[in-house]
Amino acid sequence: MITDIIRLTLVVFTAILAGKLMMKIKMPAILGWLITGMIMGPHAVGLLSQSILDQQWYKVTLNIFECSMGLMIGTELVWNKIKKLGKQIFIITLTQSLGTFFVVSAVFALIFWYMNIPITLGLIFGGIALATAPAPALSIVNEYKTDGPVTKTLIPMAALDDIIAIIVFLSVMAFTFKETASVDLPSYIIFLIVLIPVGIGITVGFTTGMMLKKKNPRNITLLIIGISILVASSITLFMNYKVMPAPILNFMLVGMAFSGTFSNIVSEERLQEIMDNVKPILGFCFVVMILNLGAPLDYHLILGAGVYTAVYILSRAAGKIGGSAFGAHIVNAPTTVKKYLGFTLLPHSGVSLVLTGIAVSSLKSTSPDSAVIVQGTIAAAAVINEVFAVILSKQAFKKAGEFNK
Repeated sequence: MITDIIRLTLVVFTAILAGKLMMKIKMPAILGWLITGMIMGPHAVGLLSQSILDQQWYKVTLNIFECSMGLMIGTELVWNKIKKLGKQIFIITLTQSLGTFFVVSAVFALIFWYMNIPITLGLIFGGIALATAPAPALSIVNEYKTDGPVTKTLIPMAALDDIIAIIVFLSVMAFTFKETASVDLPSYIIFLIVLIPVGIGITVGFTTGMMLKKKNPRNITLLIIGISILVASSITLFMNYKVMPAPILNFMLVGMAFSGTFSNIVSEERLQEIMDNVKPILGFCFVVMILNLGAPLDYHLILGAGVYTAVYILSRAAGKIGGSAFGAHIVNAPTTVKKYLGFTLLPHSGVSLVLTGIAVSSLKSTSPDSAVIVQGTIAAAAVINEVFAVILSKQAFKKAGEFNK
């Protein structure tokens, strides 16, 4: 284990240097972290080997970091802020997420019908396509200090987007299969995977908020936040592995609910002080999480990417960009939101790879050929999409005039 930690430390250090190099050439640091993950991962150099990725301590550490990253989103869910944009955010989230589902599902259903492949597989592609990886866009927000209508719309949306994705995906799986992830999942699980993380986050967040109301020295504030995140993560781990039929609870959702709760208890000035204190720690969590997104991606898949991958990337982009523009038009959002918000939603690994794993696990026993199609298409799309989506996200924020605000 000591050797694995040393290797992971070297990879993180390399990623940080790669990020700084990317910044020198006017590219987002996250691109350096992502590429480092792919190069150092099990499909290339192997310094961040598959054995490390499979270690329980590594998975638990990532769960804690994922919970911590929820602070970037949850602290924006201050009621006084979102009540002005609540309806707008909800409508745009629905139009872009469900729009993506319908576009991708329809396109693949037509293709699979023509290819004599079960068209229900198209619904699975649509369910996976909903998911957005918030970490890349949030990293750009953090690095370039963006602010404006696009940023203010994107951050709260990130809290809703993956919730809708998980609900729609599991509903599709429940409709298509009798089991998900090789275990029987009753229908009420769809509600529990949202209610349990939110309940844990609110409970721990309320206690934390009461302790943080009073101004404390920086080290005491960090200690309170750190212990609270560990408590919330520990409860979620227990529920995931001891109570739930499969480890499907979302740790970022716990972190969102946790930070969203204490953010509405403390004053706005105190919240800003707290976030200034934890920002360096969140930056480190970002590096490790993006490395983990890149490590499982096999860059060789770029060469083997076929028509399905191209269709998936393009149809998903059409759903995200068109759906967000349509929703923004309905609520009469600012022009920059109509034109550029969809591009910030293109990053797609993370949750999508988890959903792909669930789908493939189920398909292996019922339709092995379909499992191969899903796994190959999404894996190749993840490699290609993550590199170009990060660049497009940065350009979207830049075109919207929200850099360095």
